[in-house]
Amino acid sequence: MMQQVVLSGSGLWTPPHSISNEELIGSYNEYADYFNQENKAEIEAGTLEAMPHSSAPFVEKASGIKSRYIYSKEGVLDIHRMRPLLPERADDELSLQAEIAVKAAKKALAAANKQASDIDAVIVSCAYTQRSYPAIAIEVQEELGIKGFGFDMLVACSAATFGMHRAYEMVAAGTAKAVLVINPELVSPQINYKDRDSHFIFGDVATATVLETAETVTSDNAYNILSTKALTKFSNTIRSNFGYMSHATDADPYGPDKLFHQEGRKVFKEVCPLAAQHITEHLAKHELVPENLRRWWLHQANINMNTLISKRLLGREANLDEAPVVLDRYANTASAGSVIAFNLYNEDLVAGDYGILCSFGAGYSIGSLLLQKR
Repeated sequence: MMQQVVLSGSGLWTPPHSISNEELIGSYNEYADYFNQENKAEIEAGTLEAMPHSSAPFVEKASGIKSRYIYSKEGVLDIHRMRPLLPERADDELSLQAEIAVKAAKKALAAANKQASDIDAVIVSCAYTQRSYPAIAIEVQEELGIKGFGFDMLVACSAATFGMHRAYEMVAAGTAKAVLVINPELVSPQINYKDRDSHFIFGDVATATVLETAETVTSDNAYNILSTKALTKFSNTIRSNFGYMSHATDADPYGPDKLFHQEGRKVFKEVCPLAAQHITEHLAKHELVPENLRRWWLHQANINMNTLISKRLLGREANLDEAPVVLDRYANTASAGSVIAFNLYNEDLVAGDYGILCSFGAGYSIGSLLLQKR
């Protein structure tokens, strides 16, 4: 017999540092001027393209982003560095990613009214992990004093929902009573701050959720998970090529192609209809339509994408009560965006209300959970 699975608590850790569009773009434009001056001869000869300027209004119109949080602001705005300054930690110190994972995890455990002894498994699911092994999840498990097991998952911007899918399956099958899913999105090291089209997109954050069997729930703010749905479809339009293979090639291990890069217009055109169809099909399994949903906790990548998806589903733009936006102040936080939206905007729902938590990103990958307030 399948167990009823409940999302009983969520946690959000926000970095203390923030960078506004004006700060970030000011630094980028200063670097562009420096680059163009340093390469003036080649640019005038037509053998090298000059770097264009950007503007805060352009970024906000193109993405909906006004600012972003970041683990370390130092170094990012320095035109002679253009990347965060993160001191390397010794092997016997808690890693940076485990540190922020633990912060979010403790908040989720408190929200779910759970202790470490109540958790059977830890899943760290995010766009990047700072190393291949040992797993960040096992490090977090040790730090929190959780018995059982842990593992890492990488599914780009759908990592959070896919991680919750795995937790759902374990609890539903009875192989675990409670699973802690954590999304420590420390993405700023993978940003190319010299690229006009992508330097503004991402921010750092950590989120976490607790999924457990209905019989153990003690939280007074919980959601039954009615079902999950996932889709992957291979695409090269969003890539990040840095990895251990860089050691075996003669290519620049930190070249532009090794950092995050995408074909933004193509992503927009291809992902929006896929996401809208995915949500429609997921609701149809339960004989529901978009109008039956009280809330949409959508992936926070681009405000124009979310607007188009809601128009396809509702025939109009969803308002901020229906589909909350955190993108303006958090930016794209990879897989954590929909969980941030859920964490900040779920307590006002009443018993019986439906909501959908949905992500979409590189892969392509799309994941959703249909929720109902208990």
